[in-house]
Amino acid sequence: MNIYWDSFKTFFKIGMFTLGGGYAMIPIIEEEVVNRHRWVEKEEMLDQIAIAQSCPGVFAINISIFIGYKLNKVRGAIATALGTALPSFLIILAIAMFFHQFEDNRIIAAMFRGIRPAVVALIAVPTFNLGKSAQLNRFTIWIPIVSALLIWLMGVSPIWIIIVAGIGGFLYGKLRVKN
Repeated sequence: MNIYWDSFKTFFKIGMFTLGGGYAMIPIIEEEVVNRHRWVEKEEMLDQIAIAQSCPGVFAINISIFIGYKLNKVRGAIATALGTALPSFLIILAIAMFFHQFEDNRIIAAMFRGIRPAVVALIAVPTFNLGKSAQLNRFTIWIPIVSALLIWLMGVSPIWIIIVAGIGGFLYGKLRVKN
């Protein structure tokens, strides 16, 4: 099987049938990439998610590029990135072309109101799964809670949270090696 075509199709399918953005894609990406195709191990997937969140740009594109690059360097990254981005591009193009015809339609508005809570669930599930994979326990659970509160209540930039957490992890690793 052609790895370029296979990875393109996989990420096209993920991009086509995922509502709610990159975070909502995590369980589908994990199912396809880790469980079905076995392109990436579960632990490596967790690392790639953390890196993709830390990089500038769209999360879904970042994670697809990392996986594609692992599969077959630059060409693999191009195949997976195109597969991820193309469905959204085509859908947005179609909506832009026909939006004026249904922008005041009550049925369409009701459908979007129904989709919103489902998107929240699609984001919540990977968050809990990431927490389990990150091996959060009673000693470390405070880190994501304090981070979320700092971002939500005090408006701290997520970039600062990532920088501080990275430095903290580095220092903790250094201290742990000495003991």
